[in-house]
Amino acid sequence: MRATEENSGIPSRPAPRERIVSSACELFRQHGIRGIGVDAIAEAADTNKMTLYRHFGSKDDLICEALRHTSEKAAAMWEELEAANPGDARSQLEGWVEARARCLCEEPFGCDFANAAVELKEQGHPAHTVIENFKNQQRQRLSDLCRSAAVDEPEVLADTLSMLLEGARVSRLATGSEGPSMRFVRACEAAIVSFAGPRKA
Repeated sequence: MRATEENSGIPSRPAPRERIVSSACELFRQHGIRGIGVDAIAEAADTNKMTLYRHFGSKDDLICEALRHTSEKAAAMWEELEAANPGDARSQLEGWVEARARCLCEEPFGCDFANAAVELKEQGHPAHTVIENFKNQQRQRLSDLCRSAAVDEPEVLADTLSMLLEGARVSRLATGSEGPSMRFVRACEAAIVSFAGPRKA
């Protein structure tokens, strides 16, 4: 008898829930949340709707979980910044700029959270809480880093850098890599120097 996917025992094959979330993230990114249905997600995950709904009560639940899954990558980025420059907040801040610049090149569809916020316009959608919490957490971590770097007005610098990032994402989608987004790093560096001064030799 053919084993079910839950108990097949194949170590290299991710569990159904993991496949569903991973497939949903990619399909939402490529086609938009409203542009893809659960049938296509189940097919991409090599499973069926029954299994999908056994793990997620609704498409909205899956949307929220997909966004949470994406947020884990951001948490890993902060850990990498700290590991690369332990005890050096200024270098970590400069590393943040470099990491975000790389992400700009690796995000052909823009920011998953910003896209979801724009697409899910109805009030009360559960994804809005996930999006708001994520954006606020990122803002707080950047503010804390700016404060540790002993800059003037750390919250203002953090918001400036955040707005430069969001603007660069939109600019890249609208005008391509040769538009204003190509100066993201220089703009961030100028902002850091204006609040913290040049690096001391």
